[in-house]
Amino acid sequence: MDLLFSLTNGFATGMAIFLVAAGLTLIFGILKILNFAHGAFFMIGAYIAYTVVGTFPSSLGLYVLAAFVAGLVVAALGYVADRIVLQRLRDVDEAYMLIATFAVLLICTGVVKIIWGVNYASVNPPPLLDGALDAGGLLMPTYSIFLMVCGVLVYLGLDFAIHRTWLGKLLQSVANDSWMSSLLGINVPVALIATVIVSFFLAGLAGGLLLANQTLSLLLGESYLLLAFMAVVIGGLGNVRGAFVASILLGVIESASSIIMPNMPGMATYLFVIIFLVIKPQGLFAGHQV
Repeated sequence: MDLLFSLTNGFATGMAIFLVAAGLTLIFGILKILNFAHGAFFMIGAYIAYTVVGTFPSSLGLYVLAAFVAGLVVAALGYVADRIVLQRLRDVDEAYMLIATFAVLLICTGVVKIIWGVNYASVNPPPLLDGALDAGGLLMPTYSIFLMVCGVLVYLGLDFAIHRTWLGKLLQSVANDSWMSSLLGINVPVALIATVIVSFFLAGLAGGLLLANQTLSLLLGESYLLLAFMAVVIGGLGNVRGAFVASILLGVIESASSIIMPNMPGMATYLFVIIFLVIKPQGLFAGHQV
């Protein structure tokens, strides 16, 4: 039973990681940008959702609506960041982009401090998610089940959009060869802007969905960003399917290590990442775009 609990809890943790990693891996897969500011926009999404629902969300519908509102606001902020920063640096060395997104992270942190202050806050799940489901003696928090469903739905939606729609095919062609895509009549700038908007929307949405049972603080983004980067790297840089599988692996390892190595939290995860990158540095799905 302990093993089953560890697996289900690990899957829920993995889905939480993937919700954050989804936008990060999408923008890297298309634009080849490792967005250091992703965690800051995830944090902004959480604070916006908190502003909408307060400490005690009255219903699941309001909670989900707040997450979508957070996603839309962060998507708009992402568009502004793209016009002011990202577009100007797309044709320069990657190091400048890393420095620029880190600067955006610092600006976002300062803005959050000005608007919401530095005090800690927490939000309870809505009543429908504030309980547990007894599945044959295995108690599963309903909020964890909610995160599992959300993670799977986001993955299925992204995977279908990228691999089964004409728009996804266009984005894949832009990711592989933007110059040739422009010669074939594809509006590459619009495709890149759309990718940025969706990526930032996913960051804000993740902030809203993961709001409950979290401590809202200026360090919220950092707590998930490192694991999200690990998922992106292990999955194969820029591959959504790889990030999904890697998130599950990281979640299960995190959950299992809390039982096996309770005095060394996170140690097993770091060891796994190091060993994996030594054995397979190209990632799970190397060579596959988005």
